[in-house]
Amino acid sequence: MAKKSIKDLDVNGKRVIVRVDFNVPHKGETITDDNRIVAALPTITYLAENNAKVILLSHLGKVDHKDPEKCESDKAKNDMAIVAKRLQELLPERRVHYVNATRGEALENAVKELNEGEILLMQNTRYEKGESKNDPELGEYWASLADLYVSDAFGSVHRAHASTVGIPSHLPSAVGFLIEKELKYLGAALDDPKRPFVAVLGGAKVSDKIAVIENLLKIADKVIVGGGMAYTFYKAKGWNVGTSLLEEDKVEVAKKFIEEGKDKLVLPIDTVIANDFDNPTEVKTVNSNEIPDGFMGMDIGPKTIELFTNELAGAKTVFWNGPMGVFEKEEFAKGTIGVCKAIANLDDCMSIIGGGDSASAAKNLGYGDKFTHISTGGGASLEYMEGKELPGIAIIEEK
Repeated sequence: MAKKSIKDLDVNGKRVIVRVDFNVPHKGETITDDNRIVAALPTITYLAENNAKVILLSHLGKVDHKDPEKCESDKAKNDMAIVAKRLQELLPERRVHYVNATRGEALENAVKELNEGEILLMQNTRYEKGESKNDPELGEYWASLADLYVSDAFGSVHRAHASTVGIPSHLPSAVGFLIEKELKYLGAALDDPKRPFVAVLGGAKVSDKIAVIENLLKIADKVIVGGGMAYTFYKAKGWNVGTSLLEEDKVEVAKKFIEEGKDKLVLPIDTVIANDFDNPTEVKTVNSNEIPDGFMGMDIGPKTIELFTNELAGAKTVFWNGPMGVFEKEEFAKGTIGVCKAIANLDDCMSIIGGGDSASAAKNLGYGDKFTHISTGGGASLEYMEGKELPGIAIIEEK
């Protein structure tokens, strides 16, 4: 069943509370990447143009409520005022109000005074201890401020929080344009992919992606594995991995995947290694089964880039999550760049990046617009690809 869309709601003159994802990277007063704010603009603009009174809420960073001193420092560091300022710059024709409150008279008055077509951003939801615990009283209180609820924070729907699950359990609800787009592309890859369907998985840990690999081995035609988690697979094959990243407790799981995915699983055949992570004095490329003691894998090698490029050739659906190596260091970025280029240059292919470091890599390399869809939620997109039900989506009303 499809979820109700924002266009299924009559928002005229209504107070609409929208859970957005404004968890943006920032240094002091400066937002270093406003992509998540920009991604929410179509939903915010649609509501404002249709005479809704728009109330936005989001988290920003982490707030440690266990340690009072740390809690105050986290709050000061993650104040939403900088986001309100940027939002107003992005929407010069709209009135953006900001209220430094998550409950109480100041917030309630700000909501009362809101005119149709205006926007109110409230303070960081994580200032409230009950947010991440899905405190029922907090969810009910926030719901009391509005007539309707719109979920548009894909990066947070895999968490059952007061702002993602608590509020919509009290209000008529729908998904915004951003989530609608995420579900369209991720859903197509999972439920009815055009074939061949190739999944490319990288990143540091097998443990983060066990359920994804398991599910994709059933659905995809090929599952390519690179990045730090490849070394656990090497170990499962009985190969030496030197000082490479290794999850000893996941070797048996990797063995199982190698057996189950005989015809599907594709592993690196050569590896770029170094004698030190921070200050390497020796860097060389070896066959993946020949990593010597005292060396660690840092990237996939040129033969592997060629192998992966060949495996991707002709793919009609591609899902990519995770870099192929330590791509933040220029000398170990070639694998990630190679895979990125190979996917970006595919013809007639639905290519999806599952958020996180892969999304940053594609954008930084100038290939962002070459992909069909770049997800705004790394964790949420992975859980979706596991076949899990996401609580913040499950709670939204069906059409």
